[in-house]
Amino acid sequence: MKYITTINGNEYQVELLEDGRVLVNGEEYDTDVETLGSGVVSMIVNNRSYEAAVASPERDQWEILLNGEIYQARVQDERAYRLAKARGELDADTGEVPTKSPMPGVIVSVQVSEGEAIVKGQTLVILESMKMENELKATRDGIIVAIKTSAGASVEKGAVLVVVGDAEEE
Repeated sequence: MKYITTINGNEYQVELLEDGRVLVNGEEYDTDVETLGSGVVSMIVNNRSYEAAVASPERDQWEILLNGEIYQARVQDERAYRLAKARGELDADTGEVPTKSPMPGVIVSVQVSEGEAIVKGQTLVILESMKMENELKATRDGIIVAIKTSAGASVEKGAVLVVVGDAEEE
């Protein structure tokens, strides 16, 4: 089956083959994926081992914590992708976008303040979880509309930490 996967704004065509093989934009990878529970996934990709925390707060949206980096992913089969594109849903990067905690943890620091203009990839919050510090980054340019947490706060998976709104046009 073929999927269109958008990760942090970059689009990939993914095709699941037999025997754990996967084609990504035409390049083949040997994979073995095992779900360990509580949203933790163990993967072996071309003989390299990875462990990721994965959350799906919405139907086709995923948040993946891998090697201390948070990735926002949208996964759609070809049919759903074509329908969303025809409706103009794929280009809708406007409105308020919440940054949510991908796992339970403690806020180490909030790196932004309300009203601040931010750019895609900028660190918004540092979250400590599973003895690792994880930088939660902006998925787009915008303005910080609200901060819903503070340093030292314990947060649950899915808690809204920061809300990014549209950049003000001059």
